[in-house]
Amino acid sequence: GCEMNITTALSLNAKRHPEKLAVTCEGRAYSYRELDEETNRLANGLLKKGLQKGDKVAIFMQNSDHFVISYYAILKAGGVAVPVNCALDAHESGYQFRQSESVMVLCDADGEEVVGQARLQAEHLHQIVVQPVAQQEGHLSWEDVLDSDSSAPDVEVLNTDDAEILYTSDTTGMPKGALFDHQRVLHASTSFALGVGIGSNDRLLHLVPLYHSAQLNLFLVTGILLGTTNVILRECEPTSVMKTIDEFSVTVYFGLPEMYSDLLAAQRNDKLDLSSVRKCFYDEEPMETELVEKAMAFFGGAEFYNLCFVTEGGPGGVFLKPEDHDLKIGKGGKAMLFTQVRIVDDEFHDMEPGKVGEFIIKSDSIMKEYFRMPEETEEAFSEGWLLTGELAMIDEDGFVSLIDRKQDRIISAGENIYSVEVERVINKHPKVEEAATVGLPEEEWGEIVGVVIVPKKGETLEEKELMTYFLEHLEDRKIPKKYLFANELPRNTSGKILKYKLRDLHVSEFFWFKQVPAK
Repeated sequence: GCEMNITTALSLNAKRHPEKLAVTCEGRAYSYRELDEETNRLANGLLKKGLQKGDKVAIFMQNSDHFVISYYAILKAGGVAVPVNCALDAHESGYQFRQSESVMVLCDADGEEVVGQARLQAEHLHQIVVQPVAQQEGHLSWEDVLDSDSSAPDVEVLNTDDAEILYTSDTTGMPKGALFDHQRVLHASTSFALGVGIGSNDRLLHLVPLYHSAQLNLFLVTGILLGTTNVILRECEPTSVMKTIDEFSVTVYFGLPEMYSDLLAAQRNDKLDLSSVRKCFYDEEPMETELVEKAMAFFGGAEFYNLCFVTEGGPGGVFLKPEDHDLKIGKGGKAMLFTQVRIVDDEFHDMEPGKVGEFIIKSDSIMKEYFRMPEETEEAFSEGWLLTGELAMIDEDGFVSLIDRKQDRIISAGENIYSVEVERVINKHPKVEEAATVGLPEEEWGEIVGVVIVPKKGETLEEKELMTYFLEHLEDRKIPKKYLFANELPRNTSGKILKYKLRDLHVSEFFWFKQVPAK
């Protein structure tokens, strides 16, 4: 019973098919037996360096075989893995090391300097292990920690023990650490595998960073659970992506929107065979319908899935199946297996189709809590439901679409305006690179729509041509009243626009449009 944890599958597969290729990266290859033994060696080494049951250990690495070994070793040693986005600077990563109470960080050589600086603000952090070799005084090299003993560590890990803390790429300020135990992650992983039909004969390409909750829990954990072959790429370079798909006959591809657009923009080599890919997954950080259609043509015949998930759900939420892409492309989809979803108003009543409400979910894979944040945790749950803070609507056929973050909604003269709807129109203007809308306080209306526009390089935008375009394409109430031109929009490292930074701009920095339609 209770001893089945995330790492059990690896040990079982090492017995079931010891010589099968489990992981490959940059020419290094591990059979299931070798992967099991290598993770045991690191786990035993971590224990000898003083790791205690329940200790948090951060992973600050790009995608690699070493990331995978680190993750499974931490769990085998009874620790809690804390994957931290390795693109963060010392201040941002230091916050996560401190907030998670990590006692160790496993990093690659590229991250050693940042971690060394970050250590100054993380008082629990007393060991830094660098793959392959430490350069700084007091840091340990990977080989210093790897133990000669490759047998399973003598630690009892229950499925109710904590397994990982995943930091949300929060757009409201400081990221929060979603805490999961082994059974929650296993639940997310197995329900995903069943829901999308991934099996042991699949070969998965790991391209999206492994600190990304979907890549880690739904693709890596699932891949090792099922005994698949996992191909890991450190860099997302289109030519090597295509070569890798051809070389390893990759069957499962998951990419973020820019990974798809980079792939489509690259010169395709006809000698490379991409026909092995049978399933493609994309993440709805809004991936334009047109891009999805082009990607479907590019991977001719592969089944496409839209994943509309929140990290706190394990990740979990709704997904759009291949057979629904004909009629419902652009929608988020329907609930994952073993997951309930609702769209509700502030009184928790279900919204009728076409009306916007909050997207809430319930399943066994939902996080235990935000680590060491009791108030935020309490705000995130109601009657066992996770309140995602995402606004969504459901159509007559039961398909859910996410509309906007709750805090990005603009309430003007008592009417709800969803920033995403306005941005979608403005982004289609031929001279606009991108735009973001925010609610600006205004006495009479409560809030008015303000827009920050990044013009395309070399283009000058006139106030008048913008307004002409707005009047033609937007309902009057959605037309921005104030504007600001900028060279770029503030983003976090996952590429999400930080609306709170735009809201922090002073109202006086914006210009009024001279000709504004009447109310």
